[in-house]
This record gives sequence, structure tokens and C-alpha cells, in this order.
Amino acid sequence: TIIHSLDENSRVVLLREQWIRARYERKEFVCVERQEPYSAGYREGFLWKRGRDNGQFLSRKCILSERDGALKYYNKHDAREPKALMKIHTLNASFQPGKIGQPHGLQVTYLKDNSTRNIFVYHKDGKEMVDWFNAIRAARFHYLQVAFPGAHHADLVPKLTRNYIKEGYMEKTGPKHTEGFKKRWFTMDDRRLMYFKDPLDAYARGEVFIGSKENSYIVLPGLPPSTQGYHWQFGITIVTPDRKFLFTCETEEEQQDWMAAFQGLVNRPMLPQEYAVEAHFKHKP
Repeated sequence: TIIHSLDENSRVVLLREQWIRARYERKEFVCVERQEPYSAGYREGFLWKRGRDNGQFLSRKCILSERDGALKYYNKHDAREPKALMKIHTLNASFQPGKIGQPHGLQVTYLKDNSTRNIFVYHKDGKEMVDWFNAIRAARFHYLQVAFPGAHHADLVPKLTRNYIKEGYMEKTGPKHTEGFKKRWFTMDDRRLMYFKDPLDAYARGEVFIGSKENSYIVLPGLPPSTQGYHWQFGITIVTPDRKFLFTCETEEEQQDWMAAFQGLVNRPMLPQEYAVEAHFKHKP
């Protein structure tokens, strides 16, 4: 939670600083007909990317192409085939300097086989990183204009990129509720609640779909009386149509914060496209 608060403050400071520099130093808003590079539909450059297995940051060539509908990165500067291809329609980007440990750290996520894949990148130049962030948002905007031709711009802007509803540590147990509780890092990305052994893991250890109360999702304080094996005392039970998920928080304040976040989703009616996501979760092994 401390990391999440620091990232939120750093994110605001970074974007505000670059907006001021763009306006007063670089005069980007003087000529209304000038097209900024990040809105041109193509961007190429080098970013420092965190290795999935060794945790080292290495320079990687990155290309964002609206024509290809993807963001790609290459393990070698002269490689012909990308190491990863991230489709724009599932792409998201969020500044996470505290989590990544770099002042301009950006977390990029996309869906790979319908599971969330995390990519952590940074650049020492704040403008360069903000331009990449804006380029991703511009590409997403153009994609959404095509996908929803009748939608107003104001309706599309909230869909460009999103910050996580909440992140932090909780303990969890397994589906039988007889396993010991283990400390995990949780990220709530809209209705996807993901948990990781480490905040910088490339893939989640698991994902939980949080639906609405109309679809029999319930959030309760505390744990069933027979529950054993937990260390943190402030429990949360999430009831889904298929099973119960049990979590514990270190403090009562954390419990209340997570409860409020869960309850906000449960009280929100599900959109038609969210039913397809829920169906996928039900068929996961």
C-alpha cells in the first residue's frame, strides 16, 4: 500500500512536470497544426526492460505500430522477429516508479493466452518515457475509434489506459481452505484480482474474477469459524458462484480499504463484454 501511494504521487508529479516543460520549454502547444511524434501512429526507440527471470534491466528495441496493431520488443538490436508482440486492444500502461525502483518506471501489461503478462520498462529521460506513454494512449484511442465508431471522444478517453484500483499484500489460502495462508502481492485491475509472489513477477500465480451482486458475488468481513493457518487477523471472504476465496490483511485499515474496493466492483452491474471474461475464468483449469 505504501508503494501504491508513492507510485500515485510520483505519477502525478512526473506527468505534471512534463506537461509544464512541453508547454513552456518545448512550446508544443504553440502551433495547433503541429502533430506530436507520439500521435503519429508509429514509434521506435530503446527502453530498459527488466528481465523476466534474472531481474536485470537491459536495453531493448521497442516498436509501437498502429498499422500492425501492436507494441513489440526485440531481444537483440538486429533481430528480425520480436520477442513479444503485444496487441493494442489489450494493452495498458501505468507509471509505477516505486514498484519498479526507477523514477520513470512504466508497467506495461497485455493479455497473452488470456492471462495478464507484465513488462517493466524505464528510460532515464522523463520526456521519452512520457512520450511512450502518450503514444500508447494515442494508439489505443485510434483503435477504439474504429472499434466504437459511434462513441463520443469523452466516452473513449477513460478506456485509453487505467491505473489499478488497488495494490498491496494480503495472505491467501487454497481452494480447500486447509492449506496454510501465504503472503502474496495483489493487484486489482478492474474485475481481475491477480496475485503474485513478487510485485515484479511477469505472470500472476492466479487470477480471480470479481463479478456483481446480481450474479451472486458477495464480499464479507472475516473468515469462516473453522479456518486455520492464518497469521494476519483481519479476514475477508469473497463468495463467487463457484467457491469462496479467503484472504487476510495485516491491519484493520487495510481490511477496510480492500473491502471497499471489492464492494465497489460487486455493487457495479456487469457489462455485456464482462460476461465473456467471467466465462473464461470459470473454464480455467
